[in-house]
Amino acid sequence: MAPVEIGDQPPLPKNSVSINGTLEEAIERFKISEIAQGWMCHRDACEWEKYRALFTDDAVVFTTWAGGKHIDDFIETSKKGFYQGDFIMHRANGVTVDLARGPAAGKRGVAKIKATITQRFNLDGVWVDIENDCRFVWFVLKEDGEWKARWVKLFYEKDKVIPVDPSQVPKIDQEELKKYPEGYRYLSYGQAKLGYPILQGLPERYGPAHDELYEKIVEWLDGKDITL
Repeated sequence: MAPVEIGDQPPLPKNSVSINGTLEEAIERFKISEIAQGWMCHRDACEWEKYRALFTDDAVVFTTWAGGKHIDDFIETSKKGFYQGDFIMHRANGVTVDLARGPAAGKRGVAKIKATITQRFNLDGVWVDIENDCRFVWFVLKEDGEWKARWVKLFYEKDKVIPVDPSQVPKIDQEELKKYPEGYRYLSYGQAKLGYPILQGLPERYGPAHDELYEKIVEWLDGKDITL
């Protein structure tokens, strides 16, 4: 497939419904949307039991600062971050859900939720919030009558630095900044300052990883075996 250029439509699923449909389909999409919003509502509040209930036993999540981790390992890493003073929050800005039809009907879905990651940092004595506009992609399946997430991966689209006190502006090391992908450059810069290894190659606004994630969405909804 030719690379998707900015402004072009990415690969979209054919075996799914994302608006209207039957009442039953609308209810199932609503259930999946609750799963997708659970990251923002439960993780940020340290409601770990509720957060863990969103995922399958073998679920894997991908983030800039924790890499690709089994959900239980990610929860432990998140707890450690909270204990050492990391302050990261998420805002949910809107969600769409594709519910599979065809071979995977009633078994699979994909939620894409627009969100803002906001994390507070002290950059050489200056307090800032670094915010990243992104889209969480939830690959969900139904287990014993309940929707659970098998994978979560994000499109990181753009970020920025906001001084907490507008009279104080941090100095950014431009050479260090160049080490990180454009879509999550400033967020990586701050997280690296905290000692986290940054996962390179995550999906951004465009590029091969962006196209591949859209292709995985299509394959998942077609009922194919995938890995991320």
